Amino acid sequence: MVQTLLVANRGEIACRIFRTCAAWGIRTVAVHSDADENALHVRAADTAVRLPGATPAETYLRGDLVVKAALAAGADAVHPGYGFLSENAGFARAVLDAGLTWIGPPPEAIEAMASKTRAKELMGVAPLGEADVTEADLPVLVKAAAGGGGRGMRVVRRLDELPAALEGARAEAASAFGDGEVFVEPYLAHGRHVEVQILADTHGTVWALGTRDCSLQRRHQKVIEEAPAPGLSPGLEEELHGLAVRAARSVSYVGAGTVEFLVADGRAHFLEMNTRLQVEHPVTEEVFGIDLVAQQIRVAEGHALPVDPPPARGHAVEARLYAEDPARDWAPQTGTLHRLDVPPGVRLDTGYTDGDTIGVHYDPMLAKVIAHAPTRAEALRRLAGALERTRLHGPVTNRDLLVRSLRHEELAAARMDTGFYDRHLPALTAPAPDPHAPLAAALADAHGRSRFGGWRNVPSQPQVKRYETAGQEHEVHYRHTRQGLAADGVRVVHADAHTVVLEADGVRRTFEVARYGDEIHVGGTRLTALPRFPDPAAQLAPGSLVAPMPGTVVRVAEGLAEGAAVQAGQPLIWLEAMKMQHRITAPATGTLTALHAEPGQQVEPGTVLAVVRETPSQERP
Repeated sequence: MVQTLLVANRGEIACRIFRTCAAWGIRTVAVHSDADENALHVRAADTAVRLPGATPAETYLRGDLVVKAALAAGADAVHPGYGFLSENAGFARAVLDAGLTWIGPPPEAIEAMASKTRAKELMGVAPLGEADVTEADLPVLVKAAAGGGGRGMRVVRRLDELPAALEGARAEAASAFGDGEVFVEPYLAHGRHVEVQILADTHGTVWALGTRDCSLQRRHQKVIEEAPAPGLSPGLEEELHGLAVRAARSVSYVGAGTVEFLVADGRAHFLEMNTRLQVEHPVTEEVFGIDLVAQQIRVAEGHALPVDPPPARGHAVEARLYAEDPARDWAPQTGTLHRLDVPPGVRLDTGYTDGDTIGVHYDPMLAKVIAHAPTRAEALRRLAGALERTRLHGPVTNRDLLVRSLRHEELAAARMDTGFYDRHLPALTAPAPDPHAPLAAALADAHGRSRFGGWRNVPSQPQVKRYETAGQEHEVHYRHTRQGLAADGVRVVHADAHTVVLEADGVRRTFEVARYGDEIHVGGTRLTALPRFPDPAAQLAPGSLVAPMPGTVVRVAEGLAEGAAVQAGQPLIWLEAMKMQHRITAPATGTLTALHAEPGQQVEPGTVLAVVRETPSQERP
């Protein structure tokens, strides 16, 4: 039996596995990079071992260091989590060769299915050859063979874009998974992403644990998932289960895995088999009332599964909470997470707690929030309400996007597909700040600034404060009076440094205010305090291209130099941050007048990378 388990991973999934281990009396070992020295998963483990370095290639992708850590800490088993080395057959063999228990499928099954190209061949689906792609095949998807999570993926709609897409996908895949192999397949823009959770033991039993719909995706990475997948016919669901079990049996699979499909025109198209636990496994756990991590451990210990899985009950929906700005091309965000407080009634899986730092080296997912209810409509409502009431103080997140998505009519009617955000992102990210939030922030800030409350026995001029929220500036006016603080159009019922109560048109509302330097959170609205008189020196030259996030310059467009002519939207510079590459494009057609970026350069947000002087339209050829 497993006594001490090392998790070869970090963040949310490591914490989630440790939770099961604690319930089962299993001692735990964490590994951590230097950047993760004080991370929650390190604090949650009984023992921790340092992996020197910060990047994945130096740390979590070093299987030899992870095995040494397991032996040094006295672990007798290793769980890979998801991502990193979870689908690396060589790592699985190294764990077994060291005399440790591997909480996962046999290395041979990983080899057969972890490479998506070989998996397709096994299932009778041939990927396209790079040299064979024609105009008739477009659009196509370039995809990493060794991993998932949207990394190493590029949609190609023109043939001349294919070489750059292949190059970028290979680089991103090598950085994230240690394997730069990619392949090309047809791209179906409006299908549904449906998958089947499987669980198999060493005695020949294979469970197909229902279905999941993971169609709401950004950059081919899932955002909202649910179980069961709604609206499937009984025949199609039976076909999906049969194909998933066939895939598992074809490689003598053991443990938990997922078989993924694209469903279009009522047909199932095999995508891949993930030989590991999935990020979205909690929705299956909630519906079937089981602990998949516990089952993984029991299977690895040789226990047999019952012949039939438990019955499904109700519906579950999961939302991935990211530190990112959907309105700015999903740019990842960094900084201090001051507060993460999710109301009761939903499940929270997270690798962060109050005061933790969101760094630049890893995926920006803060947490997964999961709601289970008797019906789908109730689960959607419960999750949207919980996210809306979550106290989330820190960098910009996708929380508002999640709430709007969960309440969208297409999702409610189960008419969503993988093109959902392509169609609806502008509406879902349109600024909609609470109109009273800036006033509440100003009143809370004004409270107690004067020992006499700021009132004078002469008429006073209004006080003025400026805030920025969702890219918009707001100027607030209020006054100190004999009765206290006052503002036009509302009645100030109460105001202190943390709570403001306002009454407008007979409706009273209470605002909770928290301030961290110039960052203020009023309920669910995030504001930045602005100086009353902006510093003219802080203005950037027109056409400046600035780094939207901290990261590393990995590439500059070939031949790019000062004086070069550029076209609006032309990619000029590539940044790598949080295991993804981000393109910096020309804001207008014109001339590059300055270039400050070079490969390998570390940059901070706001760093000027280049300057483009726009060519007036009348001067363009």
